Amino acid sequence: MTVVPPGRRERKKAATRQKIADTALRLFLERGYDAVGIRDVAAEADVAVTTVFSHFASKEALVFEQDADFEDRLVRAVTDRAPDEPLMPALRREVHALVRHCSGEGAGPVWQMIDESPALRAYEESMRLRHAESLAAAIAADPELSRARSTTACRAIAAFAIDAYALARDAADPAGAVDEVFRMVEAAWAASGVADA
Repeated sequence: MTVVPPGRRERKKAATRQKIADTALRLFLERGYDAVGIRDVAAEADVAVTTVFSHFASKEALVFEQDADFEDRLVRAVTDRAPDEPLMPALRREVHALVRHCSGEGAGPVWQMIDESPALRAYEESMRLRHAESLAAAIAADPELSRARSTTACRAIAAFAIDAYALARDAADPAGAVDEVFRMVEAAWAASGVADA
């Protein structure tokens, strides 16, 4: 499969989106999330308010600017794995990558801001539920994975995987936490079906 590089227009849109997100996060951390409005972000990023909303559906989405990418990566961990690769190692690898990204240098103040804001906590919770549903749908859509497994089992495993991410990013040893949770997820996956997939 040949990957076509993005064109100039797509690159420009992506750069504008990233500039808005970076500006918003800087302002939120400097002034406080509640003290900064969309107009402040637009003015600081030197774009129109409508441009901000063409890239982000809400103020909360500015904080979770990689939401769609994370969801896509979780789904691709299922759909793009090699035909003979079991699900759990592929999913564990992707959760490790997401946790590394979200627990890296500079992440502490961002998570503190999220924890202190009811609006951001609610957005994060709805995002996690959406990611779990998308992941569950990808698992259920794979005939090999869903063979002898109920929709409920697929949804439970997806929820556990998303919870592994949430628990690990707060742990003192994020990588160790992912591995610890995934040992339980793997046991649940094995118990949920007649074959190891």
